[in-house]
Amino acid sequence: MQPQLKERQFPCGQCGAMLEFDPGTTSLKCVYCGWLNEIAASAGDAIQELDLQAHLRQLQSNASVIEALLVRCNGCGAEQTMKQGITAAECVFCGKAIVAQAVSKRLIKPQSLLPFHITHQQAADSFKKWIHSRWFAPGALKRNADRQRITGSYIPSWTFDSDTTTPYRGQRGEDYWETQTYQTMENGRRVTRTRQVRKTRWYPASGTIRHFFDDVLVLATTSLPKGYGEELEPWDLTNLVPFDERYLSGFIAEAYHVDLPQGWQTGTVIMDQAVQSMIRRDIGGDHQRIDWYQTSHRSMTFKHILLPVWISAYNYHNRGFQFLVNGRTGEVQGQRPYSAVKIALFVMTIVAVVGAIVYIAQHQ
Repeated sequence: MQPQLKERQFPCGQCGAMLEFDPGTTSLKCVYCGWLNEIAASAGDAIQELDLQAHLRQLQSNASVIEALLVRCNGCGAEQTMKQGITAAECVFCGKAIVAQAVSKRLIKPQSLLPFHITHQQAADSFKKWIHSRWFAPGALKRNADRQRITGSYIPSWTFDSDTTTPYRGQRGEDYWETQTYQTMENGRRVTRTRQVRKTRWYPASGTIRHFFDDVLVLATTSLPKGYGEELEPWDLTNLVPFDERYLSGFIAEAYHVDLPQGWQTGTVIMDQAVQSMIRRDIGGDHQRIDWYQTSHRSMTFKHILLPVWISAYNYHNRGFQFLVNGRTGEVQGQRPYSAVKIALFVMTIVAVVGAIVYIAQHQ
């Protein structure tokens, strides 16, 4: 029987209430009496890089996974933890109502995480500042900014290491200039002129690129808006701490939708793009052509990590939008609706100003 990943409760040693992780510290804090409980690192705790090929083989026999109890949103499909005793809530990622109907899923346990550093109040202030800076955001949304619900969630991710070797063949283009003679008409007469024309000579090029990729990051969620999750980077991965459930207390943790094989496939695409850039730099010259290359990977390792994100999922006129804050740096990304009235008034103002300028110019 597989072990089950359940939300642990951490009672306050002073008043008995439940402790929650306090962002920006290494402590659990009681929201009622303020009592702090330091999260002390266990002896021997270390963040390990796991052998990728060995785990891919083990996944086929479920040898390296745990059983997780999660709730699934029928709206966006996100699978996440929920605070104990809560039977209904809004989905963190799409804002739709969900009922806590547990689903069982086999998951690789996280090895490490980045604890929250940005507080809930700082995230809420960032949302208000962000929405008020959007000129064409609807007025009703700006007025309700104080009442928007913001939730802290740990987002699943993979990091990959790989020692790569890439032989290649290509061509180096070097520009040179030639003087070209041509005829043109000037003042009704045909005259001869010269001009400089740029041309390119191509030379064969070949070589081998060797590069060690360290902590190539792949988000393992499909719940964030496409592209917005990547825009939250960079993440200070050098400050990862070993996984400890106490850091999750008071927060939501999402289960990964992008599994290890899919994550590795995406990681190789990211590495491949970097390798192509390295080949072009190695070829040199003014232009480069890559005719052939082949990358081999050795000593591949991975980590399953959790990243802290403050999320506000809100609905406006039956459309869903998301606001995101990097829980470490405060970097803000988000979707927002546009006010058709404000846009129309802006266009009318521009037309009126242009019309006034034309009128004045004509009468002067």
